[in-house]
Amino acid sequence: MNHRPPQLRSLDHAPHLRPVDRPLAACDRPALPIQDLPSPNHDARPDGVPIDMLVLHYTGMKTPREAVDRLRDPAAKVSSHYIVDEDGSVARLVPEDRRAWHAGVSHWRGHAELNGRSIGIEIVNPGHEWGYRDFPVLQVAAVCDLCLLLMARHPIPARNVIGHSDVAPDRKQDPGERFDWQELAENGVGLWPHDVPDLGRTGGVRDPVSLRPVRSALNEIGYRIAPEGGLDPALSTVLRAFQRHWRPEAISGQADDGTLVRLQGVLRLVRDG
Repeated sequence: MNHRPPQLRSLDHAPHLRPVDRPLAACDRPALPIQDLPSPNHDARPDGVPIDMLVLHYTGMKTPREAVDRLRDPAAKVSSHYIVDEDGSVARLVPEDRRAWHAGVSHWRGHAELNGRSIGIEIVNPGHEWGYRDFPVLQVAAVCDLCLLLMARHPIPARNVIGHSDVAPDRKQDPGERFDWQELAENGVGLWPHDVPDLGRTGGVRDPVSLRPVRSALNEIGYRIAPEGGLDPALSTVLRAFQRHWRPEAISGQADDGTLVRLQGVLRLVRDG
């Protein structure tokens, strides 16, 4: 991923763009060019709360221009810290020391209202509503480089590099099953369970006793889910969020054999730190 993405093209209609060139500390990667497209949609972070999470989104709009306009519209009251276009161009919308309004009602690892402790990255993609498609290689590479830069500046552990669907599974699907989480993890961003066999979609469990360790594992990874119960709608929703991130080939909401072994693989990585 040692690359220098091209300058911002499809987002370059705003005037007075100021390049930012900050090399990644203690790393020989080239500096990532970042341009400013300031959004007014931010406020102060809460005192004493670390910046220890990265939340990745897709824009979910028809065009990059529409996405940027919405993220900068005071009436919309939404924003993110960064946006990454499909050509790998990166723009900053909100300073990192300010709270952007990207995650909404959200939970991860026992924390709520994650805007106060997270950095939000919007990734240009029309999303499930407008023709969801694969994320280009240059775009994924730029997201990876940006995440590495942010992780070098803030105490963000790998287990806290997550998607919007992870922190708000009942509301969101992004960045979705087409986003290459495995590629990011192989380059030092996030977690991916390697050498986990694909056991398929057989053997799904549904009863409360068998699902107790499933619920426990999801909780330990970071999801918010009740510790007891059968395969109810809430658990299926969280399982689909887990699958979008770590088992994109089977987004069923079922606790089948393939999902259970992938779940254990992620849990081992979390426990290893």
